[in-house]
Formats: sequence, structure tokens, C-alpha cells
Amino acid sequence: MTKQHANTLAKLTIAAAFFAILVIGKGAYTRLTDAGLGCPDWPGCYGFLTVPSGDKIEMAEQAFPDTPVESFKAWVEMIHRYMATFLGLLIVAILVLGLRWAPKDPDQRKSWPVKHLWALFGMVCLQGAFGAWTVTLKVWPLVVTGHLIGGFTVLTLMTLLAVRFMRFEPEVKVGSLQASQLRSLIPLGWIAMAALCVQIFLGGWTSTNYAALACPDLPTCQGQWVPPTDFKAGFDFLQDIGPNYLGGQMDNEARVAIHLTHRIGAIVVLLLMGAMALLLIRRGGGTAYQNYGFAMLGFLTLQILLGLSNIYYQLPLSVATAHNVVAAILLQSSVLAQLALYRVARTELQSNPNSGWAQA
Repeated sequence: MTKQHANTLAKLTIAAAFFAILVIGKGAYTRLTDAGLGCPDWPGCYGFLTVPSGDKIEMAEQAFPDTPVESFKAWVEMIHRYMATFLGLLIVAILVLGLRWAPKDPDQRKSWPVKHLWALFGMVCLQGAFGAWTVTLKVWPLVVTGHLIGGFTVLTLMTLLAVRFMRFEPEVKVGSLQASQLRSLIPLGWIAMAALCVQIFLGGWTSTNYAALACPDLPTCQGQWVPPTDFKAGFDFLQDIGPNYLGGQMDNEARVAIHLTHRIGAIVVLLLMGAMALLLIRRGGGTAYQNYGFAMLGFLTLQILLGLSNIYYQLPLSVATAHNVVAAILLQSSVLAQLALYRVARTELQSNPNSGWAQA
């Protein structure tokens, strides 16, 4: 029965993960349309459970005289909250079922992801707090960026949880030489993932400080190879709490510093992730590991093209939103590839306890 329960939880977690991608996209859309403060309070909207209309608008504006009702932005924000709430309820359901269906047998229970379930639940609770702080602290950049990172973290935890429930074991047969070549990619995989995570943070910091169009041209920035920059102001993570950060508070040189750092990060990620993907394709020829390489390379190429399109076409809403979504998917493909590589290492350890991997 436990296997059937695990399969059910795997399907539910996968469905929740796909919905989380939608929530991430909706969050990006909300931020990009400047609707983060479409409702000046939390969790309601102008004191109501939904966007006020008709006679309620006058009441809302009397309660919040500094923020006139903008129905479009308010609905954009509230729909995002509704979606996030539904995702939270899905995760609560996964937690309850996961705890209820945990094996009674002590040996089987050791492999049941109880701590993982609680970690996911704790992370989604923290995300709820970030959602509230985003409004109460008037889209303070550090909180909004943290909210983005939290969304990616929730998605990654769900991906890993689904893998654990599925008892993920890629059915591939590799020779000892190929296994050794694949296993040697693990350090590069970690470095590439770390670079991608830093780049995701930089992307969030670029967006929340409205620096995406600080350099509107390619490959130069404002017609210069080395434009004036202010890195100290650009990466002041402890900006004053209190002012409304909608539209940003930084000057041009600070935003240029952020934008250029994000560009450099994109080049670093392209080189590292590209090398990782190509090596997976080459060394995993004829196995599922080659498919991981193709997936990573495909999403990486799409992400770079979206980033270039954001600049060339001056940040179109659809492209900028997709840029966030593909970043989330690229991270998941990298995580799954790394898990598959550890499968190689584990198999090699089991078949050859005296291998260099075992001794390491």
C-alpha cells in the first residue's frame, strides 16, 4: 500500500510543482506591471476579500486616501494571492497525506521524506510572510528579491520531493569508463548550479530595482563599453525601510552597475552551464544522461535569447515574464541532472567498493 501512496503523492507533488511554475510566472507578471502594491494592505484588498467595486471604491479610498483604487493592478495582485494560497493548500495536503501515509515499519520509515515534507511546509509559510512584507514594506527590494528566491526554493523542494516519492532510479546501463566520466562531472554540476542561483538572485535584484533597461543597447551600455557605475549604491542590500520603492529609488549609475553585473553573470552561466550540458551530451551518449544535457542546453539557449530580447525589444511584458519562468525550469533541469549523476556514483560504489569515489 505504501508504494501506491508514494505514487499518489508523487503525482500530487508533480502537479503542485507545475502549478508553482505558474505562480512564479504570475508573480513576475505582477512585479513587471507595477501591481505589487495594487492592494495597499494584506491579505485583503482595501479591507475587502476581493477588489472593491461600485460603492465600495469610495469606502476603500477613504480608508486608504494615498492609494486610489486601480482595478486592473488590484486584480493582478489579488489573482496572484489567490494562486499562491491555492498552492499553499496543495502543499498542506501533501504534508498531511505524507505524514498520514508514512510507513509503520521502522526500516521503511527511515527512507520516507518526513523532514523534507516539513521543510517544504516551512518554506511555503515563509513565502507567505514574504508576500505580506512585500506589501507592508512597500516592495522593499531585498524582500521582493527574497520572495522570488523563496518561490524558486519551494519549486525545487517540490521537484526533489517528487523524485523521492517516485523512487527515482534512471534505468540506464553504462560501462565503467562511461560511469567514471559521468561521475567526474559532479563538481562542475555544483559550480554551474551555484552560478545559476547567483544569477537568479541578480535577475531578481535587477528587476526589483528597475535596472532591466539601465543599459538599453547591446553589446555596449548607453553607447559606452565602460559606462559610469556605482556598485556601492547598486548593491546596498540594506536600503532604508519606509519609502515606497515602486519605480525604484536608485540613480542611473547604481542601476547600470546592477545591470552590468547581471550581464556578466549571464556570460558566466552560459559558459558553465553550456559546458556542463555539452559534456553530458558527449559522455552520456546513448543513455538518459544525454537527454539531461539536451534539456539543459535547450533551456539555457532559450533563456539567453529571452534575456537578449528583453534588451533589444525594451522589456516586453511577455518576454520578461517568460524569462523568469524559464529560469525556474532551467534550475530544475540542472537539479535533476545532478541527481542522475549521483545515481551513477552510487551504482559505481555498490559495484566497486574500492573505487576512487568510495575512497573519496
